[in-house]
Amino acid sequence: MTIEKSPEMLAIARRVVWFATPEEALEQPALFLAHVMTYGLVEDVLIVQQAVGMEAFRSVLDAPPPGVFDPRSWSYWNLMCDRWPAPPLPERQFPD
Repeated sequence: MTIEKSPEMLAIARRVVWFATPEEALEQPALFLAHVMTYGLVEDVLIVQQAVGMEAFRSVLDAPPPGVFDPRSWSYWNLMCDRWPAPPLPERQFPD
């Protein structure tokens, strides 16, 4: 999936992905979407959903980047995508 680098998307990326440039954030669609799902405003979510469709949000839940979702966002988005009860929140794996 690719996300168009429109002025709206760049503005959203600037707000929700603080550790990368907006252009870099949009080059990583799953990571960008996970950040929108966790940190985005309602307006951000609606703009992104219109651009990429609800199926893109579902695909992020299938392979979520660890460390992005908080419990509340994880539960909310699983409910919104008809996945209830929500599976366990993904965790980062660290070597021993």
